[in-house]
Amino acid sequence: MRKIIDGLCAIVTDQMKEEPYSHSIYLFCGKRCDRIKVLLREPDGYVLLYKRLDVVQGKYRWPRNRSEVKPITWQQFDWLMSGLEIE
Repeated sequence: MRKIIDGLCAIVTDQMKEEPYSHSIYLFCGKRCDRIKVLLREPDGYVLLYKRLDVVQGKYRWPRNRSEVKPITWQQFDWLMSGLEIE
């Protein structure tokens, strides 16, 4: 969770083999699964959001390999940012 915008963009382009498109978001989770970073591409630049769950045992359910990665809807993103399960 030490990377900032440029480092996260590098992960998107180098490891995911994608270009951050306008109005797309990319989610990154820490090892403890209690914090996430959101990289949002807008027409005029990037926005970086950081969320840490305050709940003592709160953890995000996060994909552990590439086959588990999937797109989510904006509603699921809202649930995720609220600390809820997306399924």
